[in-house]
Amino acid sequence: MMDLEEFRKRGHELVDWMADYFSTIESHPVKPDVRPGEIIAQLPPSPPETSECFDVIFSDFQNVIMPGVTHWQHPGFMAYFNANNSFPSVLAEMLTATIGAQCMIWQTSPAAAELEERVMEWTRELIGLPDNFTGVIQDTASTATLCSLLTARETFSEWNINEHGVSASDASDHPLIVYCSSEAHSSIEKAVKIAGLGREHLRKIPVDHEYALIPEQLETAILQDIATGNRPLAVIAAMGTTGSSAVDPIDEIGTICQRHGIWLHVDAAYAGTGLVLPELRWMSKGIEKADSFVFNPHKWMFTNFDCSAYFVKDPEALIRTFEILPEYLKTRERGEVNDYRDWGVPLGRRFRALKLWFVLRSFGSDGIRAKVRDHIEWARELAEEIDSQDDFEVLAPVPLALICFRYVPPTLLHDQNGSSHPNEPIELNEVNARLLEAINSTGKLYLTHTKLDDRYCIRINIGQTNVERRHVEDAWELVRKTAREITP
Repeated sequence: MMDLEEFRKRGHELVDWMADYFSTIESHPVKPDVRPGEIIAQLPPSPPETSECFDVIFSDFQNVIMPGVTHWQHPGFMAYFNANNSFPSVLAEMLTATIGAQCMIWQTSPAAAELEERVMEWTRELIGLPDNFTGVIQDTASTATLCSLLTARETFSEWNINEHGVSASDASDHPLIVYCSSEAHSSIEKAVKIAGLGREHLRKIPVDHEYALIPEQLETAILQDIATGNRPLAVIAAMGTTGSSAVDPIDEIGTICQRHGIWLHVDAAYAGTGLVLPELRWMSKGIEKADSFVFNPHKWMFTNFDCSAYFVKDPEALIRTFEILPEYLKTRERGEVNDYRDWGVPLGRRFRALKLWFVLRSFGSDGIRAKVRDHIEWARELAEEIDSQDDFEVLAPVPLALICFRYVPPTLLHDQNGSSHPNEPIELNEVNARLLEAINSTGKLYLTHTKLDDRYCIRINIGQTNVERRHVEDAWELVRKTAREITP
């Protein structure tokens, strides 16, 4: 078994390995070329009976595990939305792991609780939220959305559902209804299910040509529900949808919610970081009408997963929704401090504020703004370049750093007589799916897809911590070269 001196020795070795990994990450394929079951086949079916030396363990890490790792910190990782880290964040995670604090209440780690309170105040100021929002760190935006819906449910029922259950309420005859756009994240549907509201009571509202929720359609749906005896509970507005980064009109949605007494939650998981830029504050117009708001510093603010910044107007409602006070958790400081175990689903909590604190201080507000501004500028440059090509097209607006595009070979659009090809949508989808697979198989770039209006789109997201303009240029050159190689 490892003793303190070996820990010291191995720790130094691992830090050297970590630095080498960062310096050579571009030599790795972004996405591993492995088959399902290939990794697990190399792992023994039973745990070892006796202690194994660190050299053997680390050798297996390098030879078995690393070949199956997708390198999210690779500058060629332009898939999904980023789950970034940064040097100060990694170092803070090392300290967090070393301290090993369980930060469920103030008394179990006073510094963790008070640092989280202050860091959430800094973060609120950095993205321009009103001062009457109070922040807490959740693990993910999915959890934050669930917390928001549960708080909305309890506020609406005056905490009767917590006390007596959904079945004891009149929800079966007059169900609670949740609204979001047809482009909203799947975590909303999951939260509706977990909260006991029922998936059939989620209304997905149509979107406009920019893939943002249409307020008039929302109000129509609300009025229809009211007329049939249903009870509108909450609206989840998207500030940056996963598919295309569309921004719902929060101000208009907020007015509708206020008119009908409906809870408004804003999901800005990816795009919220963009609010560090004054020129992007148009996205949050009307945010004062929201009841809760979430964004993920672990996406675009260079902080290791998991770190989700959740803000609420009424922290007492949040606490009342989740608090349980067994004898063994009673402390004399209760009521004077924030016991964050009462601010969400889990009892146990990691010391997440430390890494965000390190990032905010190491980058500074100016440093964060500079990186985000670069990413947006490079994305807009690339979008213009794509649109200038005869055989590519951008399929959605580019308000941030995500581009949805497709390859459009002229041979698919027109036959020899110049008439439109009758199977154009289907064949274009197939060609772009093949293109995406071919790009990812190179190991130089990793992209993902979505569908907008049933059109297969390739997504390219520019937001990795250390990405540079040259990486964007190389990515586009690879896309063009690969597309023309697979032209039918």
